[in-house]
Parts: sequence; C-alpha cells; structure tokens
Amino acid sequence: MSQENVEIVKRALAAFSRGEAEAFAELTTPDIEWKTGLGAIEGGEIFHGHEGVERYFARLSGAWEEFRFLPAEFHDRGEVVLVLGRLEGRGRSGGVPVDSAVGAVWELRDGKIWRLRAYLDHAEATRVAGL
Repeated sequence: MSQENVEIVKRALAAFSRGEAEAFAELTTPDIEWKTGLGAIEGGEIFHGHEGVERYFARLSGAWEEFRFLPAEFHDRGEVVLVLGRLEGRGRSGGVPVDSAVGAVWELRDGKIWRLRAYLDHAEATRVAGL
C-alpha cells in the first residue's frame, strides 16, 4: 500500500499548490491534524479536521498571491511519506517573494492522510520521519 500512499500525497500536494481546499480535504480523514511550518501563518499552529483544512487554505489565500509546494524527493516509509522540497510564493501585500526549503511528514491511515507536519528545515523533517 505504500506506493499508493505516495500517490495520495502527490495528489494532495497538487491540490495544495492549486489552492483547492476541497480536493485536498477529500484525501484526508475527518480528524486530520495539520501542523504548519509557516511563520507567516502562525507557524506551528495545528489545524484539526476538514474545517481546519478550509481555515488554513483561507489564511494562505489571504496572505499569499501565489503559493506552491515543489516536491523534489519522496521517501516511502509505508504509512509515513516524507517529502522534501521547496516552497515558492509571493505575498499578497507588497508582492514579497518566498523561497524556502520545506520538509513534510505525511501519515496515512486506510488510504487517507490523518496527520501532516511541515518544517522549514529538511533535517528536522527527516528526523521526525525517523530517517
């Protein structure tokens, strides 16, 4: 099932980068726990459930004109998928660009994402993923 989990994460990343909260939420469990890594969106805040997914996407939309997660590496650990890449975007107020390393630890249960933790440091994300 782990390769299927990587494909689910890829679909979630594509929905995230398009700003499609509903498409993203469809890939998650109703009790998803999403810890963000972005200081501009109250870094470290944890969003819960599909309502939390919608709230987080709304905040991103309010703060960023463009925002994308560009994955470079996928590490398949079965029910855990580590993705290392970059965040690129441009702020809505003043057009300030962002280009940052990002690592995300995705945990899946029964083919759905139930926990997501993002870090602006590849080493930290790798450590959290147990690699």
